[in-house]
Amino acid sequence: MITRPFLHRAALLAAGFAFSLSLHAHPAAEAMTAAANKFLATLKPEQKEKAHYADLKADARQAWHFIPTEMVTFGRKGLPMTEMTEDQRKLALAMLQSAMSEHGYEKATSIMGLESVLRELEKNGKVDRNPIKYFVSIYGKPDAKGTWAWRFEGHHMSLSFTIVDGKEIAAVPSFMGTNPAEVREGPKKGLRVLGVEEDLGRELVKSLSAEQRVVGVYDKTAPKDIITGADRVAKRLEPDGIAYAKLNDAQKQLLKKIVAEYANRVRPDVAKSDLAKVDKAGWDKVAFAWAGGLERGEGHYYRVQGPTFLLEYDNTQNNANHVHAVWRDFTNDFGEDLLKKHYEQAHKK
Repeated sequence: MITRPFLHRAALLAAGFAFSLSLHAHPAAEAMTAAANKFLATLKPEQKEKAHYADLKADARQAWHFIPTEMVTFGRKGLPMTEMTEDQRKLALAMLQSAMSEHGYEKATSIMGLESVLRELEKNGKVDRNPIKYFVSIYGKPDAKGTWAWRFEGHHMSLSFTIVDGKEIAAVPSFMGTNPAEVREGPKKGLRVLGVEEDLGRELVKSLSAEQRVVGVYDKTAPKDIITGADRVAKRLEPDGIAYAKLNDAQKQLLKKIVAEYANRVRPDVAKSDLAKVDKAGWDKVAFAWAGGLERGEGHYYRVQGPTFLLEYDNTQNNANHVHAVWRDFTNDFGEDLLKKHYEQAHKK
């Protein structure tokens, strides 16, 4: 028989355990903080002036883009790796590695490597293709139990991370792109950095019945780019497409695989929280929409939307060999929702 004193002691132990957990920072916050501080410690004053913004609310934090630096009219923010020493570059990449999954980090560094491929393809092009022309910017004071943010950005990559009270992480917006989407000549021939995203989307749309395609394929022509672009706030797009509830079991699993492929760019403990948020909002409210051709080499676009998130994929440029793929959160891009709660709690104290 379980006695009342035993239950009382068990409750106290459980409460104590929960309290002790609340005192510890999220493992991702600890890893990113350690990597950021190690990086900052090596910077000269003139480097730190570019890399480190003391104010988390700096406008630069949401001034993001994925186009080549020469085309960014407002000027790309942060310290470029081209102005770092070799050791500093390694520490900048260690920061990126601290936030990404092994799979996601491999994608990120492969995207950087594609700049060398473009340099060979374009020869003396107007844009400087450089695999280390990527920028690091840090906002606020990196603290394992504090609130701060940082971004890693350059051509075809913009990865933003916001850490709130050392407990919660927002890893959005998360943009990755590739040009070429498939390397067709040279030492890297056959490389498709974002090939899984393309293949899963096509597999799903081709599995749709004629009746399902009436709803799921909304246009025969794909848009020329992701529709949200580099907007600071992502808004829901119309039409929704075909709802998860209208898919068969195999199609539902494909849709979940697509979402997981985007979410799993980041480290598993952060991705798990992102996917749990999707689960909580309800898969029956998630929808898939496709536009464009169904075969490889034809321009195509798809998106997946739920109550909380939007992911977009577009492959139309360069004869459908140029991918843009983004994960957005309707309320929590740049940690906006988490920060709102953080400031509300601070005002109550």
